[in-house]
Amino acid sequence: VQLVESGGGLVQPGGSLRLSCAASGFTFSRLYMSWYRQTPGKERELVARITSGGGTANYGDSVKGRFTISRDNAKNTVFLQMSSLQPEDTAVYYCNARGVVGEYWGKGILVTVSS
Repeated sequence: VQLVESGGGLVQPGGSLRLSCAASGFTFSRLYMSWYRQTPGKERELVARITSGGGTANYGDSVKGRFTISRDNAKNTVFLQMSSLQPEDTAVYYCNARGVVGEYWGKGILVTVSS
């Protein structure tokens, strides 16, 4: 099982970034997919979650209205479109897959919001 995040990097405040997570080794379309983030000294927090079919998405309060999660089950990929980024969005972002078969994590990717 592999979850590989990409698309992170440095962006200025107010900018946008799109993260991708490519999945392999399991039946992607059966699992809920989520993005979490973590900063040093803090617990990992849920950013966004999307159901297996993509019909329902939930967001953390701090990103509502700015971030959008989506998935392409044909390409085994989940996305996180981030807009109006602020310095407090700086974190390592992790891709997560969860279902009856278990739970899997990516290694994480750094997003830095700074001028």
